[in-house]
Amino acid sequence: MPFNASSDWVGWLAGLTLAALGLAPVASAAQDQAAVPAAERAEHAAPADGPLVVAHRGASGHAPENTLAAADAAAALDTTWVETDVQRTADGELVLVHDTTLARTTDVEEVFPGRAPWNVADFTAAEIARLDAGSWFGEEFAGEPVPTLAQFLDRLTRNDQRLLLEIKAPELYRGIEADILAELEASGWLVPEPPGTRLVIQSFGAESVRTVHELAPGVETGFLGTPEVADLPEYAAYADQINPRYGDLTAAYVAEIQAVEGPHGEPVEVHTWTVNDGTTARAVADLGVDGIITNFPDVVRSALDG
Repeated sequence: MPFNASSDWVGWLAGLTLAALGLAPVASAAQDQAAVPAAERAEHAAPADGPLVVAHRGASGHAPENTLAAADAAAALDTTWVETDVQRTADGELVLVHDTTLARTTDVEEVFPGRAPWNVADFTAAEIARLDAGSWFGEEFAGEPVPTLAQFLDRLTRNDQRLLLEIKAPELYRGIEADILAELEASGWLVPEPPGTRLVIQSFGAESVRTVHELAPGVETGFLGTPEVADLPEYAAYADQINPRYGDLTAAYVAEIQAVEGPHGEPVEVHTWTVNDGTTARAVADLGVDGIITNFPDVVRSALDG
């Protein structure tokens, strides 16, 4: 189903200025667990209800990442927001995989031994559907498939969950933004409600984030990275969130981001990743972040509540 950029839904927020900035991606993919220095915890209040807790690739500390089982594990832990990664197969299907190859999280090397380096983009949806994406995590997850985006959306709908969707390596998949929006529209996930109520789309690729905003200005978007403070207004033209890794944060930087108005007239938010222990969770909460993305939502929530 093609995405209709002139639909009534898109017209809901027609009149917003579209970004026209050609920014190079600024990102760091490292996910070390060095504690945030205590000296960086300035007197900057966290959100009134505390940071939002987001299950990274589902509750991926408890179930194989980016699977339906991981979404269900998050639901079992009363975690409403789920983050996941989307890529595109050789025949145009949208599937949920973090790495650009299938080797780490599936048995693709056994099923297709002659197809190295096993790039997602080199396999059809039918071929990927044959893979086991659960056994590497634990025998109890043997046979867990790589879900399509449509399947994942259906599961989140059934679980009454919300979605933080990362476009992975958009430079490899020309036009993937329109494909994603078409799938979201077909699955009933594009509705005229306040931005960020149910869906946020993010990426390390600034151009990809800007494209999503231009195609569907009613969708809340996030940029993964650490832009210079002077560049924040440019990113805020099309990004409602700036989401750095937690080790790059200071209270002053968080405050600088939140002082900028995003494309929907609200302060730009900061959702940081990937925090998996209570000490770090409390430290970044003290920096005033709006959200914490974690493999262990139960650990983070317990630390924040405690």
